[in-house]
Amino acid sequence: MTETSMKIKLPVACFLVQIILIILFGVLVEYDVNTDAKLWHAKVGNGSDYENEFYYRYPSFQDVHVMIFVGFGFLMTFLKRYGFSSVGFNFLVAALALQWATLMQGFFHGMHHGKIHINVESMINADFCTGSVLISFGAVLGKTSPVQLLVMALIEVTLFAVNEFILLGPLGARDAGGSMTIHTFGAYFGLVVARVLYRPNLDKSKHKNGSVYHSDIFAMIGTIYLWMFWPSFNSAITAHGDDQHRTVMNTYYSLAACTLATYGMSAMVCPEGKLDMVHIQNAALAGGVAVGTAGEMMLTPFGSMIVGFLAGIISVLGYRFLTPVLESKLKVQDTCGVHNLHGMPGVLGAIVGAITASTATRDIYGDGLADVFPAVADGTYDASTQGVRQAISLAVTLGIALVGGLITGFILKLPIYGAPPDTACYEDALYWEVPEEEECNGELATVKTEEAEKLNG
Repeated sequence: MTETSMKIKLPVACFLVQIILIILFGVLVEYDVNTDAKLWHAKVGNGSDYENEFYYRYPSFQDVHVMIFVGFGFLMTFLKRYGFSSVGFNFLVAALALQWATLMQGFFHGMHHGKIHINVESMINADFCTGSVLISFGAVLGKTSPVQLLVMALIEVTLFAVNEFILLGPLGARDAGGSMTIHTFGAYFGLVVARVLYRPNLDKSKHKNGSVYHSDIFAMIGTIYLWMFWPSFNSAITAHGDDQHRTVMNTYYSLAACTLATYGMSAMVCPEGKLDMVHIQNAALAGGVAVGTAGEMMLTPFGSMIVGFLAGIISVLGYRFLTPVLESKLKVQDTCGVHNLHGMPGVLGAIVGAITASTATRDIYGDGLADVFPAVADGTYDASTQGVRQAISLAVTLGIALVGGLITGFILKLPIYGAPPDTACYEDALYWEVPEEEECNGELATVKTEEAEKLNG
């Protein structure tokens, strides 16, 4: 049995963690009033069952769930020999993270008589947390074992819940679409993990760190799913009514403007004036990231378009010029370019949110000010203070992400997880049974583990 074999490691990790989760759910988790048969019927009385929160939130949950399992999964299938792992490990990590997130978020956001109450909104929040983990997964894609990914998910979900509690609780930040809590946190956490796990001899697998025609098409499927459902993602937990409606529209126009900026910049920065599919797959989504914090605010339609336009430009420039510098100078091997799609646009979104919050007035929001900025509406503090709190929240998020990623990276560096050797990174055959189909150039699509070990030796 080789060092990379999952025959013992993965079953032990999966079974042990799931058994512990089942026990914890049995002790701590129960239905809330919208879900419990007795409590709901006592509450609704002669009213309508359609007043249940399910009917308001489930459509958004469904969209977010598709983004997590289909969108993120297929977006990462661009690697020519890592399709099984991209979709498969995405599936595995998400299934663990959403369960652990339910417990961690429930613990930090308030327990009810020692119990965590769950409903459709808690499922959405758990998916949000899972999204942050999958962003980090993109930074280390192809260079980690499934056991390493499970360990990373457990640690990151815990720190995500801590950061979210600090931002939404004591700091009173507004971040409905998660520019800070989800995208900035996940990106910089993953980048620091990637830096700690730096592989100086990764060039031995360089020929596999790329796409082929059909893998880019599969990745584009992920892009389209994410692009279509991003308005639901940003608006899923905002207040009903105008807040949710406004968030959808702001995200909708930001994405559209971002897409045109992406196409234009891609042609501009490529030497022959052609489009780069990497830019289109990723940078076209940056508008959704950048409008996450300010989406529920009175950003205005043209304001959201400006944000999306800037996000597309920044993201493409990052892929073209910054990613190579990160690898050569800072030794950060960012497989998916999460810094360009989630990191920089997330920071942009946080800055836009801080500026927009600082200009909020009752003249602009009317009675709706209480929905978006309750502390400003009741006079606890003024709008400029809200803006400062938003900026502090960005700094706190970056601090927790960087320190957490550093600690997690060193934990994952322990030689006990069956990590791939330098010669077998970005390779499905190391952990999966892969059909031995020949590619058009006659080369076998699989590389035997034994051969990889000889090369590594």
